[in-house]
Amino acid sequence: MDNEERNFDYKQIDEIIHSRIRLSIISILISEEKADFNFLKSRTGATDGNISVHLRKLEDAGYIEVEKRFQDRKPQTLYSLTSEGRKAFSDYLKTLEDMLNL
Repeated sequence: MDNEERNFDYKQIDEIIHSRIRLSIISILISEEKADFNFLKSRTGATDGNISVHLRKLEDAGYIEVEKRFQDRKPQTLYSLTSEGRKAFSDYLKTLEDMLNL
């Protein structure tokens, strides 16, 4: 089959995950049980405002959980993947694999 016969419905790609920063956040959280705001910001290279927007989108989608606590009297915000977020990431990877195997 040549490339002209290959079709892929790009609408199947999860738009919530398919952003460089959100994909980075989820990739980090796959390997970390929990990560705080500063760790995620540092690892992604995003600004405070930019990463906050992306974290909120992931939270609103139900892909991450947010835990606010104090550590040494300083506020700390921790993020972790939900089971829905893990499944969404798995589905996202499967969609990409299917796209590559057409």
